[in-house]
Amino acid sequence: MAPAKIMALTLLLGMLLCRPTASYGQHWSYSGAEGPAHWGDLDPENSACKLGHEQSPIDIESAAKGSSEPIDFKYGPSPLKIVNNGHSIQVNYAPGSTISVGGKDYQVIQFHFHHPSEEAIRGTHYDMVMHIVHKDRQGHAAVVAVLLKVGKENAALQNVWAHLPATPGNEQAVGGVTIDLAELLPATKSYYTFAGSLTTPPCSEGVRWFVLESPVEISPAQLEVFARLYPNNARPIQATNGRKIEEHPYH
Repeated sequence: MAPAKIMALTLLLGMLLCRPTASYGQHWSYSGAEGPAHWGDLDPENSACKLGHEQSPIDIESAAKGSSEPIDFKYGPSPLKIVNNGHSIQVNYAPGSTISVGGKDYQVIQFHFHHPSEEAIRGTHYDMVMHIVHKDRQGHAAVVAVLLKVGKENAALQNVWAHLPATPGNEQAVGGVTIDLAELLPATKSYYTFAGSLTTPPCSEGVRWFVLESPVEISPAQLEVFARLYPNNARPIQATNGRKIEEHPYH
């Protein structure tokens, strides 16, 4: 592919990740005639949803052992800017928070939630998952998936839950409230990594995925609050198609 076309595609992906998802994609859903099985037919831009070979999410059934290549999380606090985009609850993050891995830097753009978890590990889904979406300077995307399971109340997450918009609409800036992603990560940061895609239309590929192995706890009440808004907003498991999946230990 010509360099100019590659640059155009990465810039387009960057724009899709930066803008609130309420501004596009309202015509698709998680069930019925506009559900995941039909995403690829709803719009020509969604062709990867049915024709792609590196689609997400996947079931991580096995993984090759990779070298110790830790993710360097450099997350800081951000004013709470939250939106119910009709498909999930999304928090748009202030510039400056990054991850570094394998010599590449990615900046946080936003994070959002799926119920139940889209990813599975050896056939098991978790109660929810948080996807932290990043991009690098060239517009390439990277997503850190934090698995959530029912247990004790998550105090850091409660700062978001206290301001969940009940209905879809525009972004809301919540005065005097900040959220720090560093407080939403597990203590142990071993991870699986693989090439994948966005899990919502247009299902663009070329996304680098990092699925943290250790889950974070949320309370039954916190799960119920989200489930009332979104009983099921998870794309079904996609074929691995022989993709390389690596497991990186945390030291």
